[in-house]
Amino acid sequence: MQANDITFFQRFQDDILAGRKTITIRDAAESHFKPGDVLRVGRYEDDGYFCTIAVTATSTVTLDTLTEQHAQQENMTLGQLRQVISDIYPGESQFYVIEFKTL
Repeated sequence: MQANDITFFQRFQDDILAGRKTITIRDAAESHFKPGDVLRVGRYEDDGYFCTIAVTATSTVTLDTLTEQHAQQENMTLGQLRQVISDIYPGESQFYVIEFKTL
C-alpha cells in the first residue's frame, strides 16, 4: 500500500472533495511542499486515502495576517479559521499556506 503524503482531519474531507476547501495552513514541519507537487491525501485519524491533490501555490502567513480570502478558501469564517489554527498549532505564529486542487 502506498503511503499518503499529507493528511487532513476527517471533518475536512467532504469540503475538500466538493472543492469548498482549496487551501491548507500548516506549520514549518510541512513547509516543503511546492507548486506542481502531486500528493496522496489521507485522513489524519486513520490515514485512509481519500483523494489526490496538486499543489498550485504556496505562501507564508501569520495568524494576524490571515484574511477573509483565506477563510473563504478554507470554507470558514475568519474567526473560525483563526481559532482552528490556534487550536491545532498553539503558540505558533508563522504558517505556510498550501493552495491545491483535487485531481
